[in-house]
Amino acid sequence: MHSAPNIGFISLGCPKNLVDSERILTELRSDGYNIIPSYEGAELVIVNTCGFIDSAVQESLESIGEALEANGKVIVTGCLGARENQIREVHPKVLEITGPHSYEAVMKHVHKYVPKPEYNPYVSLVPKQGVKLTPKHYAYLKISEGCDHRCTFCIIPSMRGDLDSRSIVQVLDEAKRLVDAGVKEILVVSQDTSAYGLDKKKENATKTVFWNGMPIKNDLMTLCEKLGSLGSWVRLHYVYPYPHVDNLIPLMAEGKILPYLDIPLQHASPKILKAMKRPGSIERTLERIKKWREICPELTLRSTFIVGFPGETEEDFQLLLDFLREAQLDRVGCFKFSPVDGAVATDMEDQVPEEVKEDRFHRFMLLQQKISAERLQQKIGKVLPVIIDEIDDEGIIGRTMADAPEIDGVVYIDNLTEQNVEVGQIISVTITHADEYDLWGTC
Repeated sequence: MHSAPNIGFISLGCPKNLVDSERILTELRSDGYNIIPSYEGAELVIVNTCGFIDSAVQESLESIGEALEANGKVIVTGCLGARENQIREVHPKVLEITGPHSYEAVMKHVHKYVPKPEYNPYVSLVPKQGVKLTPKHYAYLKISEGCDHRCTFCIIPSMRGDLDSRSIVQVLDEAKRLVDAGVKEILVVSQDTSAYGLDKKKENATKTVFWNGMPIKNDLMTLCEKLGSLGSWVRLHYVYPYPHVDNLIPLMAEGKILPYLDIPLQHASPKILKAMKRPGSIERTLERIKKWREICPELTLRSTFIVGFPGETEEDFQLLLDFLREAQLDRVGCFKFSPVDGAVATDMEDQVPEEVKEDRFHRFMLLQQKISAERLQQKIGKVLPVIIDEIDDEGIIGRTMADAPEIDGVVYIDNLTEQNVEVGQIISVTITHADEYDLWGTC
């Protein structure tokens, strides 16, 4: 029997891209290919790229070049793949290029250069939940592709297309396989999670379907209710502040999904929001945040913002700082505006000088660090459920319900009771200390 062909694989970019990588890897394993973490010995290398901002484009191009130099046979896919000419200008020797979520095209190209094994002994070894690149106890669940918004700083729709929601039956089936396989936390991702199902509504395709013998509708509220019944933590990412998001807060208060909302607000100045083509009134957003916290006091709010957007004045920036002070968000990320080839904002007038962007970025982060530290101090003395991510000789590291993996804080835990603790387990931890981002506690 011939040994399975080796395929090298590089995955770059966001969790949504990681899910695409998992899908391709699952297809490769199902077809009998062996996945290896190196260029040496690989008969072909696949690079799943990111192309959201210039730094990501540069990283992708460098990774492609490295793979070409080390191996020579390279297929490129992912977001940057939607801009084939840009890749070919730098790396003309790339064998094939496809855009994001082009699973069938990628496999067709693989079969072309490395024929599918005649006998496939690996089919039975591919788990029902597919190949995952995350630890066993948590997984990303992508519920849709694309986006209907046309934010002036973003080129995602040109790469990934308009909103295309997956069938709720398909999503729930995948979620159940994950939970059955031992996943304790499902991280729901898409480009615009709160828009889930709206495209089907426009297409009059929201007819009632059946899952587990029960009639259900293809909308976000139903999806969250059903995901919440599977027995794992359910965390929502990338939620635009549409009015119907209000309906999710009671589910969080009832413990059906995690009291955690990741809402990319981007700015607080009406002028800048309009220039960005972003939805939502900041005054209305503040009112809603207040109401959400009344309904669900344990709610954690995460957001991201851009400073130095074209036309941003010191007055606009002060409006953003004022918003931070009033909103008291728990977790915040900040990015300096980065010109992206193809984005409308790249060609706008009144580009902000780099030194001004840098100054505003540091002032923003100093304020938010103070807010974050004060909010985390309020957790000292509380007993919180914590999911365990890592155990080593130095101790135990986990996360509370307020912390998403890799982007939020962690909890460093002393096992004073010497109880048997395993990765993926959810335990009760008494919080004893906090800084700007992380917590310390004992179990």
